[in-house]
Amino acid sequence: MSGLALVARALGAEVTGSDQAESSYVGLLREAGIEPVLGHDAANVPDGAEVVVSTAIADDNPELAAARERGATVLHRGDLLGEATRLRRTIAVAGTHGKTTTASMAAHVLVETGRDPSYLIGGEVRSTGTNAAWGEGEWLVAEADESDRSFLKLSPEVAVVTNVELDHHTTFATLGELEEAFDRFRAGARVVIADPEEPDVELLPLGSRFSALGVEFELAVPGRHNAQNALVAALACREAGVEPAESARALQSFVGAARRFEPHGTGPAGSRVYDDYAHHPTEVRATLEAARTLGGERVVACFQPHLYSRTRALARDFGKALALADVAVVLDVYPAREDAADFPGVSGWLVAAATADAAGGRPVYWTPGCEDAERLLRTELRAGDVLLTLGAGNIDELARALTAAG
Repeated sequence: MSGLALVARALGAEVTGSDQAESSYVGLLREAGIEPVLGHDAANVPDGAEVVVSTAIADDNPELAAARERGATVLHRGDLLGEATRLRRTIAVAGTHGKTTTASMAAHVLVETGRDPSYLIGGEVRSTGTNAAWGEGEWLVAEADESDRSFLKLSPEVAVVTNVELDHHTTFATLGELEEAFDRFRAGARVVIADPEEPDVELLPLGSRFSALGVEFELAVPGRHNAQNALVAALACREAGVEPAESARALQSFVGAARRFEPHGTGPAGSRVYDDYAHHPTEVRATLEAARTLGGERVVACFQPHLYSRTRALARDFGKALALADVAVVLDVYPAREDAADFPGVSGWLVAAATADAAGGRPVYWTPGCEDAERLLRTELRAGDVLLTLGAGNIDELARALTAAG
């Protein structure tokens, strides 16, 4: 939503909006001259405004209700993103895992090679300091979200699919239903990039090296999954006229997207603290495997499950993934748009118990709240540890708290 606001402003619209709380994205909006209101109120809706909402906005939201009462145009964010994709030649990056990083890599390459792209991405590109821009170049890079089927509203010339795995269980009842949606996403594109052969990767501390497309790539972001993301981004950028050698040079300076293995500095007892948005077992596993390349004495994982529906469906798989850590800490579920009353018996305890079952006797802690986890980690962490805070909720606040006072 913040990215769409930035682009709408760049295209000449007068933009207002509101959010529940302060965030880094609110800061980006203020820098662009947009002043979001904190809290939702019908009075926030200007007369004559088009109102754009995300899936997270409930039908009884006072601003949405006011807009409908006035007969205002109400658009889902996917509709507005779809409009943007019809203004530029578009690379749309979809997939269950890796779409934010892959889209960020593609945008970074186009920026670094002087293409002056537009981009709309679900996380901040750390090399540019923002999640969205509207450049003068002919290409737009857009992250395409399957979670609410909004990726079907886009009109990409190049459709990228990083992978397909069932994640959003309230949107898609089966894997087959999800695959059908991805087929529809790809159908209108001139070029589809999906499932390239995995390169032979040499893992380095906080990076990797591999050969592909006739050139050598060396990355400053860790893990096999990021090597695969980089290859996919290079293939997409080749469709935009960027030769693989140019992409490889540009990707050397790619330092990641916000909340994707993001370093937060030194924590208690000299531990190193990183935060990652991983909220699916496949992502948790990939992130913990990447953490092993850092050479720490122990990898400590602190995980906050996201959504009751996902926790109910994947608790056992989360446990198996978290068991890769030397020490696992599990918080309660971050509900986001879901209500606990609709999921009786579902809590983070299910993940903690599954992790204990799979951990082979290694320590597993159940700390329902962030404050509980912080107290534990301040006593548990020691020199040489690598701590990963993991999840799509607010667990990044824990990473900041642990590094703020050391």
